Amino acid sequence: MKKTFMALTLATSVFALSACGNTGDEVVVSSEYGDITKDQFYDEIKSLAGNALLEQVVIEQILENNYKVTDEEVDEQFNSMKEQYGDSFASVLEANGLTEKAFKDNVRFSLLQEKAIKDVEVTDEEIKKYYDQAKYELNARHILVADEKTAKEVEDKLKKGEDFAKLAKEYSQDGSAAEGGELGWFTVGTMVPEFNDAAYALELNKVSEPVKTEFGYHIIEITDKREVKDYGTLEEKKDEIKETIAATKGDWDAKVAELVKDAKVNIKDEDLKSALNKYDTSSKDSKEEEKAAEK
Repeated sequence: MKKTFMALTLATSVFALSACGNTGDEVVVSSEYGDITKDQFYDEIKSLAGNALLEQVVIEQILENNYKVTDEEVDEQFNSMKEQYGDSFASVLEANGLTEKAFKDNVRFSLLQEKAIKDVEVTDEEIKKYYDQAKYELNARHILVADEKTAKEVEDKLKKGEDFAKLAKEYSQDGSAAEGGELGWFTVGTMVPEFNDAAYALELNKVSEPVKTEFGYHIIEITDKREVKDYGTLEEKKDEIKETIAATKGDWDAKVAELVKDAKVNIKDEDLKSALNKYDTSSKDSKEEEKAAEK
């Protein structure tokens, strides 16, 4: 979940405005056609995008109270992005109706998000497994088919000694078919997890059983394996690997649901009660308890 520049700026300014100590009938805008008070402005914003904006503001407040982002971190990221935009930076700000401060607010929120997602438990066993795989690169080929029945048919033909490349050209349903299923060299994180783990578990020139992934059923063969040059020791790579695993394991909605629950958020405005519903695990917990009771 990445906050858009405009949404963040609008959310921050609108709800800061409504939270200040002035009365709701204070005039925000005056013209020949009448006045617009803070209450009127608040109600209008609420009807247009109240739930989404409140969600952003509440989550930002929760993150700021659970994670620390320094001004130095913000400045470093801000300067890096500014450099990427180059001469077009000012026009990007103008196009989004942003000041540099508002841009930095977005940068701060993004950094808070990153820290929340990384705040996921990673075990030593997971780090060791990743390291043992990542210090090697694999060269592989595969045959990808749509269903298990066809995969078993291909597997049987391979066991009978039929040529892998020939079967790949006949059966495989991806771009590697024309090359006999050749995938070339790859390392950890290149392939989907199911494929990755199956490939790294294979011995050289051995063919896997059908491996199911989101793309279908793969039959994999590892044709070569080599060490990654100067990869480093487990101790040297531990922190980097932990961050990588945490990023892939981190589920934003689940993490926010946990933080929202701990924060005991109570939305006073009845019209905005549903702003955080998607993070509400209470109903899910109740259903699980009911199922457990039935069993």
